[in-house]
Amino acid sequence: MKHRVHSSCRGPATPEVGNEGELSMVSKDTPQLAFWLETPSLAACEIAALVGYRIAILDMEHGVIGPEAADRLVAHCRLAGLTVYVRVGTSERMVIQLALDSGADGVLLPQIADAAHAAEAAAYAKYAPLGTRGVGYSRTMRYGAVDDRFYADENARTLCHPMIETVGALKDVEAILALDTVDGVFIGPSDLSMLRGRGGFAFRKEDKADFRRVSAAARKAGKAWGVPAPSAESFAFAREEGAQYVTVCDDLTALQVGLAAGLDVAGKKPAK
Repeated sequence: MKHRVHSSCRGPATPEVGNEGELSMVSKDTPQLAFWLETPSLAACEIAALVGYRIAILDMEHGVIGPEAADRLVAHCRLAGLTVYVRVGTSERMVIQLALDSGADGVLLPQIADAAHAAEAAAYAKYAPLGTRGVGYSRTMRYGAVDDRFYADENARTLCHPMIETVGALKDVEAILALDTVDGVFIGPSDLSMLRGRGGFAFRKEDKADFRRVSAAARKAGKAWGVPAPSAESFAFAREEGAQYVTVCDDLTALQVGLAAGLDVAGKKPAK
């Protein structure tokens, strides 16, 4: 589960994203800034690109984006110059393959239970011999035949980031990051806090300790990690710990903030 932003949703300065969605491990603009897309809004993607966001994460786990809409959104985001990842609804073969066949630059895999589960799910995101992704002729192949170089190139182009949001995944984070099919991880702070018995996520010292464990494991593996940063404090922490990308807003919060600003112009306060 993501942690929604309730404080601000301002357009950030433009960060740098590597070619074909690759996350740079070293950048003066790290962490790179991303937003969640909860609804199938083409305009939200365009506006996000215009104000300076570079990464869109389509939320098919908690949002209301279906596979047909996701296919259109991926193409639209890439044409707008955005790197686009998809948090799939479930870490199963069909949905992972559909997201990647649409041309997404990567997938976030939710509710990973442990290293064994990560190994099974991440394999769906990579073609053989690295993984077990099925071959389907689609946008990534320009709707035509490809040679054998395509499969290795596609494995390198697309990123697979299991989410660290369960007790088992946190326990096995080093083993998960050691998998050849895994390019990095993304922390799900809300679910992790709940399952660790701390209640709703509140960026406690215990949360920070969990995040540091993930960041240390990622550094050791030489792989990327990401996290939601719903406040200036959590953003500064993510940057200090070397996160490669953070989510700082979502389309629904941006809409709420914008509508509330309109009421402010009229001297009215938002209803509670």
